[in-house]
Amino acid sequence: MIAIGVDVGGTSIKGAFVNEKGIILSKFSMKVNKQERAEVEVKKLSDIINDEIKLHGYKEVKGIGLGIPGILDMDKGIVITSPNLPLWDNFDIASFMNKETGLPVLINNDANVAALGEARFGSGKDYKNVIMITLGTGVGGGIIIDNHLYDGNLHQGGELGHMVIEVNGRSCGCGRKGCFEAYASATALVKETKRMMSEHPNSLLHEVAKELGEIDARNAFIAQKKGDLVADTLVNEYVMYLSEGLINFCNIFRPEAFILSGGVANEGENLLSRVREYLKLHTYGMKRSPKVDVVLASLGYDSGKIGAATLVLDN
Repeated sequence: MIAIGVDVGGTSIKGAFVNEKGIILSKFSMKVNKQERAEVEVKKLSDIINDEIKLHGYKEVKGIGLGIPGILDMDKGIVITSPNLPLWDNFDIASFMNKETGLPVLINNDANVAALGEARFGSGKDYKNVIMITLGTGVGGGIIIDNHLYDGNLHQGGELGHMVIEVNGRSCGCGRKGCFEAYASATALVKETKRMMSEHPNSLLHEVAKELGEIDARNAFIAQKKGDLVADTLVNEYVMYLSEGLINFCNIFRPEAFILSGGVANEGENLLSRVREYLKLHTYGMKRSPKVDVVLASLGYDSGKIGAATLVLDN
C-alpha cells in the first residue's frame, strides 16, 4: 500500500509517495505563489499528483496526507487560517483535492505530522511514547502517546512552544510573555547572542561572527568551545531554559524520549549530553523516575512528508 505525504510551506510544497515501511518511493515539489487563490495553487498540486501517479504507474494509492501550518479543522479538512498563506483561509482543501484526484484526503498540523514521521520511522521508532521538539524560528513539535498522535480538543493542542516558563518574562510572537519559545528557539538564542555581544565587546563572540559572516545559533557554541566565558554563560543559560521546558513535559507526560530537531539541535551531542544531564538532576523523582532519552531527529526534511503519509496509512 502507498500513501502520498505532502508538506505545505509558505514558499514551497514538497511531497512524496511513501510505502508502509516509511520508505520514500519518489518525490515531487512545486513553488507557492502567495498571490494566487488557494483553488489555483491546490489545483496545480493535484495535477502534479495525478501526473506522478501516471508517470510511475502507482497502484493502490490509499490517499493523501497533508501537513499544513496554521489553524485547521482537521475533521472537516478545512484550512481555517495559515499565516504564511493568507489566501488559503477557510479553504476546504480536503474536498477540493478529493474531487481533483479521486483520493481520500486527511490534514493535520505540519509540526504534528513531522513528529509522527520521526516517531514511527525515525529516531523514535523504538519507543511508544515520545515528544518531538523543533528548535527553529519558533518552538514547535508533537506528542506521541502509545504510538498515536495526541493533539487535544478540536485537534488544536500540542502548542509546545507556548507554555509559559517565566511569568512576565520575554515577549513572545504569540502576544504573551515568558513562553518557552521566547527562550528555547533559535531566534531567542540569536537575540541573546546579540545582546551579550553588545554588552561584551571583547568577547570571542565577535570573532566568531566575523568568521561565520553572520550571527546565528552556532555562534555561542563555537565561542564556548574556544574558551570564551561570555559564550559559556550564554550556552549554560540556553541549556537551562531548554531543559526546564523539557522537564515540564517530562513531569506531565513521562515520555520515553525527547526527539530534538531544528537549527539549534544541529549542535548534536554537545547540546544533547548537557540536556540529558540536566534532566537527570532535576526531573521530578530524580533517580527514582524512569530514564528519558534525548535523541536527535534523523529524517531531516523528509519527516513532514513521511508523517503526512502516515496519517493515511494509519487510517
